[in-house]
Amino acid sequence: MKKRFRGVYTAIVTPFLENGEIDWPAFENLVERQVSAGITGIVPCGTTGESPTLSLEEQNELIKKTVSIVNKRCQVIAGTGSNCTKSSVAKSKFAEELGVDACMVVNPYYNKPTQEGLYLHFKEIANSVAVPIILYNIKGRTGVNLETKTLLRLVDECSNICAVKEASGDLDQMSEVIKSTSDDFAVLSGDDDLTLELISRGGDGVISVASNLIPDRMLAMVNKAFAGDMDGAVADSKSLKTLFEVEFIETNPIPIKAALAMKNLCKE
Repeated sequence: MKKRFRGVYTAIVTPFLENGEIDWPAFENLVERQVSAGITGIVPCGTTGESPTLSLEEQNELIKKTVSIVNKRCQVIAGTGSNCTKSSVAKSKFAEELGVDACMVVNPYYNKPTQEGLYLHFKEIANSVAVPIILYNIKGRTGVNLETKTLLRLVDECSNICAVKEASGDLDQMSEVIKSTSDDFAVLSGDDDLTLELISRGGDGVISVASNLIPDRMLAMVNKAFAGDMDGAVADSKSLKTLFEVEFIETNPIPIKAALAMKNLCKE
């Protein structure tokens, strides 16, 4: 079975005006720039999109505008996760009605649930919609790791859970997930600098921060890896090493938004 989610997805930033309102013209330009580059998909309202700082109305409008601007020219994966199960369910239902290709649901943050709590949270969300669900494991931001045993339990019981964005930094855990899931389950890197290593272990690409700035170069690197040209892909990765490091000299998305501002692609 062909995987539904494979390639380079941009965790798109949310540009702001100086008064704190979303800069909608800048956002439309950023989305168009991604589509023109041939990006596999766009992910609004993720970590890089600063979703926890946005009102529900702003989040819904970002997803709505992304779907409208993209107009089926690439995939749209809506970030609909929250530490509140009811809120995540409501946001996922709204995104599904808009026609997104998937909802990405992050580990509940601050609450630090047990593995049973994670299971119940994700299962409730997955069962509330028919749209594909991508789990998002990012222990460094949420304080809790989605263990492989818990993920496999969810995948076994929820047919629409079809991928995971792995930003735990634990390549052994990622390898275990790849080996333990079916061929149509996708494992996407949440870290630009681990993308090639994950692909070499059977992974399926990246939900990228760097592609906000350089979608064409991220696509070239990943496509070389998919084609078996790992030497070429590694050479590309080495040329991007400084950018991958600079992305996190301050809390994401501060550095990437600063780089975009230098290119006059956003203000704040």
